[in-house]
Amino acid sequence: MKFEKRSHYSGSLGREMYFNVYGHAGKPIIVFPSSGGSQNEYADFGMIEACRSFIDRGLVRFYTPDSVDAESWFAKHKSPYDMANFHNQYDSYIIHELVPLIRHETGWQGALGATGCSMGGFHTINFALRHPDVFDLSIALSGVYDARFFTGEFYGDPTVYFNSPIDYLWNQNDDWFLDRYRQNDFIICVGQGAWEEPHVADTHRLELAFNTKGIPAWFDFWGHDVAHDWDWWRQQMPYYLYHLETQGKL
Repeated sequence: MKFEKRSHYSGSLGREMYFNVYGHAGKPIIVFPSSGGSQNEYADFGMIEACRSFIDRGLVRFYTPDSVDAESWFAKHKSPYDMANFHNQYDSYIIHELVPLIRHETGWQGALGATGCSMGGFHTINFALRHPDVFDLSIALSGVYDARFFTGEFYGDPTVYFNSPIDYLWNQNDDWFLDRYRQNDFIICVGQGAWEEPHVADTHRLELAFNTKGIPAWFDFWGHDVAHDWDWWRQQMPYYLYHLETQGKL
């Protein structure tokens, strides 16, 4: 497997940002880490190995950027506005710096994929809904989709609101967004076992919003033995890649 350990300077964040690349060809997929995870997390917890056959056959190429969650959603000393504002700088980094770099070096002209587990699931859906022209595939595993999970009540602050999918999706009436949502592929998965209670609740709420807006998506609730843990995410991710491959989407 082709592997690169990389970094580049981010003007949006004012720092060197680290990322890894796994694979030589195929659809580029950005992997958002779980809570405060690094660019190495996806490989360290066996996710790259679990997806090896898809990588080796040139169907997908994973880009795993570092997170800034400790300075955004997990910076409990900050106000909700400051949390969300720092996340918006990360959003700018991903969309205006990392994505163009990926396109330049891969020659990929189509939309990209996004995925992540736990906190990475939140980022996956938030980026996919905010930027449906950039990401046409999202695979979110065990995420929460309400910014209040991180900020507490934010009293309608628009900077937070527009990073809280369970809020802004309900009020999204712009056909530019809705038409793209309806063309894109959303896979939202959650187990129903240990440590998944808030994630199950948010997944149900997100499913209701998708259905109300007429957005097709695969909401997949795994069994009551399926915990919020890497053991299960290592099974889920290749399962969904297999289904995408059989549908000719990879």
